[in-house]
Amino acid sequence: MSPEQYCFQKTQSSKSNFALGFLFLTKQKKMALTALYAFCREVDDIVDECKDYKTGKRRLDAWRVEIDRLFEKKPQHPVSRALLPHLSTYNLSKEYFLEIIDGMEMDLNFHRYENFKQLQLYCYRAASVVGLLSARIFGFTNKDTLKYAHDLGIALQLTNIIRDLGEDAHRGRIYVPLDLLDQFSLTEDDILSSKRNGKLTLLVKHLGDQANDFYRSAMRRLPKEDVRKQLPGLIMGNIYYALLRKVVSNEPDNILNISTRLSPIKKILVATTTFFGMSWIK
Repeated sequence: MSPEQYCFQKTQSSKSNFALGFLFLTKQKKMALTALYAFCREVDDIVDECKDYKTGKRRLDAWRVEIDRLFEKKPQHPVSRALLPHLSTYNLSKEYFLEIIDGMEMDLNFHRYENFKQLQLYCYRAASVVGLLSARIFGFTNKDTLKYAHDLGIALQLTNIIRDLGEDAHRGRIYVPLDLLDQFSLTEDDILSSKRNGKLTLLVKHLGDQANDFYRSAMRRLPKEDVRKQLPGLIMGNIYYALLRKVVSNEPDNILNISTRLSPIKKILVATTTFFGMSWIK
């Protein structure tokens, strides 16, 4: 199996919303983004699979060593071998790959965040950095596009956090900042117990408003001359925005016990309308 085939299988098995955006990429850009996303899956899977900190830390450290090898042009892993041809073509920074690994290590270290500042750092490492790398692969002429990619990444990660409140609680994780729980008179047990709670409606609305602010900021920062180049990211942003609206309106007081997803038809509709210049982000 070639490195490219390995990466393709890795991304195919993840059922990501990335897939629709791939349709609008050249072959080379598609291969670069597939390798990038396969890397993200590799390090994210470590956190999902490892039950103890030491094992997870050891495996993430092994990836740090592999990233050193990659930028020394001596990669060993299929994913890093697939990434190698694209580093110089798209000016992909070593520091960004290490930041992604740091974000995954935060998942090993922290099951709670005291405030939004701490959570935003996690969102930056887990999603914004991926957005910055993706924006380079998509292409841009105005550096303000990187500010757009940063804010869109925060918005996407916040959407994931809101959608997965219940799933994360079942794993003992609470991404909602503790000071925000206190603000809405909720306790950790209220989240971990997965009981229906009317106070969650206000909390979910607040989190949704925070995500909306980042979606809107991203769209304001995207220069007009780079809109078409950034189409794959825009498609993903609009899909996640539509998902956020569905989550916020779908029994938010019972969000811990329901799994909200968009249908394939809805995703195709969003992708198609985005292609023709419509933004779902209001």
